[in-house]
Amino acid sequence: MPLPRRALVAAAIPLAAGAAAQTGWRPSRPVRLVVPFTPGGTTDLLGRLAARGMEPALGQPVVVENRGGAGGAIGSEIVAKSAPDGHVVVLSNIASQAIGPAVSRHIAYDSVRDFTHIGLIAAVPSAIVVAADGPIRTLPDLIARALAGTVRFGSTGIGTSSHVKLELLNRAAGVTILHAPYRGSAPAVADILGGQIDGLIAAVPDVGRNDRLRMLAVTTPERAQRWPEVPSVREFGLTSLVATNWFGLSGPAGMPAAAADALHDSLASGLALPEAQERLLDFGAGPNSLSRQDYAALVASEVGRWARVAREANIQGD
Repeated sequence: MPLPRRALVAAAIPLAAGAAAQTGWRPSRPVRLVVPFTPGGTTDLLGRLAARGMEPALGQPVVVENRGGAGGAIGSEIVAKSAPDGHVVVLSNIASQAIGPAVSRHIAYDSVRDFTHIGLIAAVPSAIVVAADGPIRTLPDLIARALAGTVRFGSTGIGTSSHVKLELLNRAAGVTILHAPYRGSAPAVADILGGQIDGLIAAVPDVGRNDRLRMLAVTTPERAQRWPEVPSVREFGLTSLVATNWFGLSGPAGMPAAAADALHDSLASGLALPEAQERLLDFGAGPNSLSRQDYAALVASEVGRWARVAREANIQGD
């Protein structure tokens, strides 16, 4: 439910001055923001962007702590088991909250019951990419080649968002593109450029700035503002492939509403700042106006969606 940028910025001005005061809650010490992935990736960068923006309204530092492993499950479980006092939150996302629980039997938390979902940071497109100098020029070209012969796509790992979206592409287009899992997008991109595989589906911040790659389509409902020349999968009738990589903040279940409201308001005000808006645009994400309740509903809906996809496609991460 996006708002025009001007409206979002205007709405956030009073929040920046005193979001925590409006709710009657302020953190009494630095807030710990657990990013359940290693430094340097999209999740980490968005977490640090959110942390910087929240600090003025909260009146305390927001300290980012990277606790990677198990597709985001390790850091997420740490927060799920933390005291629900508003001083520990996690960078929640599609991988750790929806796809991971759908494909893994070993995740110990329930993404709906064990968290207080606070707010959305960004919804980032994935892109279907191939080598820029290769024979595949368009998404119809890719589908035609897959129908006529063997096409191999990498992914960022078994059971990841990249893998699951490849399965969705196969089902939506009626093709069988073979899957080659990698440990992240960088080695997969290297093998695309080396000719070992034909393509990859990955978040646009990981592939969109590489001039040696060609983006055939993005998986958002509409074209991404940052890449207006790249069509959406919806334009080819592949509506079941429409999906975003969403990133937000969540805390342990049982967090007082006043604390969750203050954290949400500080996040909204920080993300509405012009410099934050420009940074989000670089990620292919626009402004959003999701309430706490909206974000909680998004997470619950995505948990159900990806559980169905994993079950129907028989995708298992371990």
